[in-house]
Amino acid sequence: MTNSPILFSHILTGAPDPDGPADIVEALRDERLAWAHLDGTHPQAQRWIREELDYLDPQAVEALLDVDTRPRMSQIGEGLLVILRAINFNEGEDPEDMVSLRMYLDRQRILTISRKRVRAIEGMNAAIRDGKGPSDAGTFLVRLTEDIVGNIGVFQTELDERAEALEDQVYGGQADHMRHDVLDLRLQVIAARRYLAPQREALIRLTQAASPIIDEVTRREIEEEALKMTRISEDMDELRDQAQVLREELSSQLSDRVNRNTFVLSVVSTIFLPLGFLTGLFGVNIGGMPGLNSDNAFNYLVIVCVVIVAAQLIVMGFLRLYSKRRKR
Repeated sequence: MTNSPILFSHILTGAPDPDGPADIVEALRDERLAWAHLDGTHPQAQRWIREELDYLDPQAVEALLDVDTRPRMSQIGEGLLVILRAINFNEGEDPEDMVSLRMYLDRQRILTISRKRVRAIEGMNAAIRDGKGPSDAGTFLVRLTEDIVGNIGVFQTELDERAEALEDQVYGGQADHMRHDVLDLRLQVIAARRYLAPQREALIRLTQAASPIIDEVTRREIEEEALKMTRISEDMDELRDQAQVLREELSSQLSDRVNRNTFVLSVVSTIFLPLGFLTGLFGVNIGGMPGLNSDNAFNYLVIVCVVIVAAQLIVMGFLRLYSKRRKR
């Protein structure tokens, strides 16, 4: 771990900037548009922001350093404080455990901070190094938002495809051992949904912000991303309901299976209970039992048992037929 919490920094001119400024602190103070991205887990991150960016509004500083954040947007003077959630692409972690990205933007500086890697930030860094980056804060915000919302949309599409595959299996009679898959899908949807509505509201508030970095073109592009977030949020609501229906269908199928097994056991018990009683009665080894001195006694007992079973089956068939007629 380096002594600086800054992961990368750039001067945003639209030209290639592979190395970044020699002094990012000075660049953030002067008239040039500079961007610095910080590692929120670095032990020096808090000290660096409080000391080197002491000219920022205290509200912005506290929000940038907050650990547990929900998506929101606040206008602080001419600057914007934007907190978004991005899909978690970090190895070994769940994508629905969305990563918090905190941003402060004005016409002269952009400061971003996260506690985990954010693919959209890394993509922006690569674009700026190659000379394909934005040259103003509004374009920076739009491109970052497009990337974040696009990744959420891809994740939602993958969940939708999983739900359709599970639905085909459940209703196709292949529901064995699928309770865990359905439960996992439902938990993923629930975990992702908790940030989608606040994120949509944050983007809507961005379109209403009276800030010099939000011109009409930027406003329309952010409105488009807000509409996408609305659609994703609605689709996630449908996915949650679909997962709940699949769960109920699995429970119903399991209940039907248990009922069928219970019915079979009841029939078997009904048939063999009198037979067990009869054979047990004739199996006692005491004097006076009928047939003890007859060579055909066992054959007679077997015939009686067969007659009893046949009579039971006839009665059960009659009762089943009678029950069907009553239902009609």
